[in-house]
Amino acid sequence: MRILLVEDDDMIGGAVRDHVAAMSHAVDWVKRLVDADEAVGSTHYGLILLDLQLPDGSGVEFLKKLRRKPDDTPVIILTARDQISDRIEGLNSGADDYLVKPFNLDELSARLMAVARRYGGSPQPTIKIGEIEIDQPQRRLTVEGRNILLTGREWAVLDLLVARPGAIVSKHQIEEALYAFGSEIESNTVEVYVSRLRKKIGKDRIQTSRGVGYCLGSR
Repeated sequence: MRILLVEDDDMIGGAVRDHVAAMSHAVDWVKRLVDADEAVGSTHYGLILLDLQLPDGSGVEFLKKLRRKPDDTPVIILTARDQISDRIEGLNSGADDYLVKPFNLDELSARLMAVARRYGGSPQPTIKIGEIEIDQPQRRLTVEGRNILLTGREWAVLDLLVARPGAIVSKHQIEEALYAFGSEIESNTVEVYVSRLRKKIGKDRIQTSRGVGYCLGSR
């Protein structure tokens, strides 16, 4: 999943970015709302981690504007504001969850995955698609009972396919998920990672719709 982190504190932002990246998610980190606006206008994100007090404005106003578009990207607020009134305002403005600083990074992981599951239509932490079983919080994959190890980029591709089993995920969506890992996207990058996934989970489990994209399972 590609995540946008909007946080101006270098220490907190760096810790969150590194922790979320270690969960095999791609992270774009910006420190100003003007950059956040530009990011959401040009990229599709699976989730946004949003501070409320930014140098150039209020995170709440950014959130309200996002929802008016309308844009239903999941948003978790990360803030030092711990008053009940602040929480109510954030949630009523369209946030999906609210985490008060300082917070435990493992709790952030759990909340992030819980929100992602709700939006993906899979409230259970373990997802089963045929003989594939995926424990997303633990980043554990088994196929026909065998443990399969994936790299961060391979997880990024699988997450997109798992979120919409049987539906086509475009090459462009996969490129966006991979791009934030910091490497340039070459013309055959998507094909390379899809090929690697096929070798690990079974080539017939990922279908190609030529010129359109890929899907997990039969359509």
